[in-house]
Amino acid sequence: MQFDPNHLAALCAILRSGSFDQAAADLRVTPSAVSQRLKALEDRMGATLVQRGPPAQATPLGRRLAKHAEDVSLLEAQLARDLSPQHNDRLTTVRFALPADSLGTWVIPALAAVPDLGFDLVIDDQDHSADWLRRGDVNAAITSRAAPVTGHDSIPLGSLRYIATANPTFAAQRFTKGLTADAFSCAPMMTFDQKDQLQHRWIKTLTGRKINPPKHVLPSTHAFVDGALAGLGWGMNPEPLVRHHIASGALVALAPDLPLDTPLYWQVSRIMAPALAPLSAAIKQAARVALIQP
Repeated sequence: MQFDPNHLAALCAILRSGSFDQAAADLRVTPSAVSQRLKALEDRMGATLVQRGPPAQATPLGRRLAKHAEDVSLLEAQLARDLSPQHNDRLTTVRFALPADSLGTWVIPALAAVPDLGFDLVIDDQDHSADWLRRGDVNAAITSRAAPVTGHDSIPLGSLRYIATANPTFAAQRFTKGLTADAFSCAPMMTFDQKDQLQHRWIKTLTGRKINPPKHVLPSTHAFVDGALAGLGWGMNPEPLVRHHIASGALVALAPDLPLDTPLYWQVSRIMAPALAPLSAAIKQAARVALIQP
């Protein structure tokens, strides 16, 4: 099955912007033209590709088709770089999944090192980001899963170190008798979302018991640090974000000798690996600088 490039471009523009009007502006056509192109593509597929918002969002089939279009664009961009590198000024988009803590600590320099790519980042827990690869929704992922998803290569990056941290006053009030299981069962804990198991994993390592403390759900890497500083609760914070707070005394490490090191891997589609080689190289370089290496 062949697709009209203009129809695919309209679909991708709608999904990137979430708006037919903005998609029209991006493509420098009228909103009516965007609507007609999408309708022609939906008629050809015999299915709805976009849920008309606001914001406009992809159906599962629409997302799959948009990813196909983005893959073709990436491959064409690679060819353009190979044939005429001095005249290649296209910005092509790559979609990959990664945990919020990686984005908040070490990944941005890698993205900045690849100026000819645009990024559509999917945030998910490191234990689950590989699921996006399995569904075919992304071309790469930073994940804690070492085993490669079928059709992908898995490249070890190093480990991101987490430290259990809290405000000194909070720690003194909540752990008067030490870091006991009973104390943790009552001390408010911060968690990123329902998938986040770092705190539970660390508690079990420390106490040998499975405990479900009261919790605050804070889906933000930097809010975790701010919450600890404010005395909202304790949590596992990436060491790069809290080392200066610990050094200044604004935070204390609850168990300095018990960090939690989380190995990370870059999994990338073998088919798209050549087109994503500059990004893969930048990710590996940033990881060598920021992560704990074996």
